[in-house]
Amino acid sequence: MSLYINIENNFSSFDLKVNFQHERGILGFLGASGSGKSMTLKCISGLLNPSKGQIIVNNRTFFDSQEKINLSPQKRKVGYLFQNYALFPNMNVIDNIELGISNLNDKQKKLLSNDYIERLGLSGLEKHYPWQLSGGQQQRVAIARALITSPDILLLDEPFSALDQHLKNNLEKELMSILKIYSGNIIFVTHNINEAYRICDDIVVYENGNALKKRDKKDLFKHPKSLSEATLTGCKNISKARKTGKYTIFAENWGYEFIVNSEVPENVQYICIRAHDLEISVDEKTENTFYYKIDSIIENPFDFTLYIKNNTIPYLNAIEYKIKKKDMHFSINDILSLTFPKDNLFYF
Repeated sequence: MSLYINIENNFSSFDLKVNFQHERGILGFLGASGSGKSMTLKCISGLLNPSKGQIIVNNRTFFDSQEKINLSPQKRKVGYLFQNYALFPNMNVIDNIELGISNLNDKQKKLLSNDYIERLGLSGLEKHYPWQLSGGQQQRVAIARALITSPDILLLDEPFSALDQHLKNNLEKELMSILKIYSGNIIFVTHNINEAYRICDDIVVYENGNALKKRDKKDLFKHPKSLSEATLTGCKNISKARKTGKYTIFAENWGYEFIVNSEVPENVQYICIRAHDLEISVDEKTENTFYYKIDSIIENPFDFTLYIKNNTIPYLNAIEYKIKKKDMHFSINDILSLTFPKDNLFYF
C-alpha cells in the first residue's frame, strides 16, 4: 500500500500545505482543532479540491493539478468514517451499509452486506435504525459501510470524539480489532495524544494548516523537534533557552544552566522535559540537580501534580512534576532537590 500527498490550498484562516509519503501501517494526523487535518481528508476523498498538487493512492492518481486530473469522489474508492458516523436516520442498518454499493444487483448486495454484518457482529440488528443502536453499534455500521466498497484508503476522522470517556476504551479496542480485516491505507485523525500513540504507527503533526514532517511515533514522543511537536505530544515543561557552551544551555524560564548529552546548536530556542521524567534527588551534587519550592499541589485520581518554582527566583515559570500517590509526602512550600536527567532533556 502506498500514499503520496503533496497539496496546497488557500483558506481565509490559513494556508494548507501537506507533503508526505507513506507505505505501511496506520498514519495519524495529530493537531489542534482547525489545524487542517479534516481538510486534508476532504481533499483526499474529493469532497474538497486543493488549489494545486498531487494525490496518489496505490499508484493511482486521484488529483494532479498540472495534468488536469481530478477524479470524482465516487471514482476514488475511499472509505470515510466521519466524526459523528453520518448514518442516515431514516435508513435501517442494511440500507446504511448498502448505500455505497447501490450499483450492484440485489443478489450481490445481499451477499456482501450479510458478510459484513456477520464479520462486524451486527447480526440481529439488520432492521434497526441508528437511534435504536448503541454508540459502538453505530460505529460498526459506519465502518461496514466504509469497508464494503473495498476502498484503497480508509479515512477515520476523530471516530471517538462524539463519545463519552467511559465508552472510548472499549470502542477503541473494537475498532482496532475490526481494522485487522482491512489491508489498505489508513489515516487516523485525532487531537488526543494518547489515542495517537496507541493506534498509529507514524504521525504527522499539524500546525496552523502546515503538515510537519512525518515521524515515527516513538521518536516523535521521545525527541520532538519543534515547539508544536513538543506541546501537541503533551510536554508541559518548556523554557526559552540560549546556548552557553558546547554542551550547556541556560533555561531562562527555569533559572539554571543545564548540561545536555549532545552538541547544542547555535540557534537553540527552547529546552524541554516531560513531567514524568523529572526525579527527586537526595544528593544535590547530582548533575542537573537544583533546589525548587512547591508552589501548589493538585490531586489526580492516581497521582499528584506538583507545581514547583525556582527557590531563589520565584517569579519564573512553575515546573510540573508528577508523583505517585504512594510516594507523596510533601506539602506546599517544601523545598525539593530536583534532578533533570540529561538523557530526558530535549531542545530545538
